[in-house]
Amino acid sequence: MKMIEIAPSMLSADFGNLDRDVEMVNRSEASWMHLDVMDGVFVPNISYGFPVIKAIGRNARKPLDAHLMIVNPQNYVNQVRDCGVDLMTVHQEACPHLHRVVQQIKDAGMKAGVALNPATPTMMLDDILPELDLVLIMSVNPGFGGQKFIDLALPKVRRMRGLIDSLGLATRIEVDGGVNMQTGKLLADAGADILVAGSFVFGADDPEATIASLKQL
Repeated sequence: MKMIEIAPSMLSADFGNLDRDVEMVNRSEASWMHLDVMDGVFVPNISYGFPVIKAIGRNARKPLDAHLMIVNPQNYVNQVRDCGVDLMTVHQEACPHLHRVVQQIKDAGMKAGVALNPATPTMMLDDILPELDLVLIMSVNPGFGGQKFIDLALPKVRRMRGLIDSLGLATRIEVDGGVNMQTGKLLADAGADILVAGSFVFGADDPEATIASLKQL
C-alpha cells in the first residue's frame, strides 16, 4: 500500500520563529519542505526570496521543494540551485519555452517539476511529461495561503495518474492548496503522491501530529 508524502509549506510558518518551525518539520514525518516563491506579477502577492530560502536551507534536514510562481523563472535557475534546492517547479503558464526551462533545471543538477493552475488542462503536459520528475496540480488559484479547495483538482489528478501509469513513468504527482484530512484523503485516493499543506499544518495545535495523520491517509 502506497503511503502519501507530506510537504509542509513554509509560507505558513511563523517567520519570527523560522528556525523553530524548520526544526519542527525536521523532526516530523514530512518528506519535503515546500517553498512558495511569489513575485507579485505572475501571482497577486509577494512571498520571500533567496535570503529566506538560504536561511531555511541552512538548518533543513529535509529536501527543499521550491515552487516558483514567478515570471521568467529561467533567469533564476542557478540561484535556486545555490540555495540548496533539490527540486525546482515552474508554472507551465509562465514558460512559453517550457522544454528549455526544464532542461536548464536538470542541467543545474536539480529535479524538475511543472505546475498547472486550476484552469489549465493536464493535456498541456502530454508531450513533456516523460521529462518531468514531478507534476504539481494546483487545487487553489496560486498567490495566497489558506484558500478553499477547488474540486476540479480531483479529476485532474485522476487523469494525470492514469497517463503516468499508462506510460510507465516515475513522475510524481504533488497537489497544493486547501489540503486537510478530508481533501487529502480524496486526493490520495485519486492518485496523488505528495500533499502540500500549509495553514492546516502550521495552524494546528500539534503540527507534528497533524503531519503524521496526513501521512496515514
